[in-house]
Amino acid sequence: MEHLELIRKAKTGDPESFEKLLSLYGDRLYRTAFLYAGNREDALDIIQETVCKAFLAIGNLKEEKYFSTWLTRILLNAAYEFLRKRKRDIPFASVEKFSDGTESIRMESLDLVRAIQRLRKSYRDAIILFYYQDLPIKEVAKIMQVPEGTVKTYLRRGKEELKSILEGWEFDERRMAPGKI
Repeated sequence: MEHLELIRKAKTGDPESFEKLLSLYGDRLYRTAFLYAGNREDALDIIQETVCKAFLAIGNLKEEKYFSTWLTRILLNAAYEFLRKRKRDIPFASVEKFSDGTESIRMESLDLVRAIQRLRKSYRDAIILFYYQDLPIKEVAKIMQVPEGTVKTYLRRGKEELKSILEGWEFDERRMAPGKI
């Protein structure tokens, strides 16, 4: 497995191996950071912080097979730290392209991003990790440091809350902001 070899080399301080690992996870990191930040610039700031912390701490990674879990946990912590520092509402009027920078966001995707950001932290984390990063429940549980049954509960309650939020919004397309019905 070339992947595990890259992780081993990165743990010894090889910056090229670390860079190759980041290229493997870059899209997933960006999508996740975007869901927390709501715009490209802030998502890139979160990723930059994640990369810096991960590079400094890679030697502390105990098991190479958990690199993805470890990196995702660092990303989540960086996202919450960034949002705590910012302490203001996310300016959704500036939300840009979402996935690979070439597709335009449909209104439904924007609605979903807004709704996800309104969820409580535990529900939001579970939804993002399971549905957007396609991680199995077992992996989500490791990242969130909760039992698998708790993750299932978070997913169920999060979906219920999302449904409630999305049904309760009426949008003014000129302002791109939600308004209560």
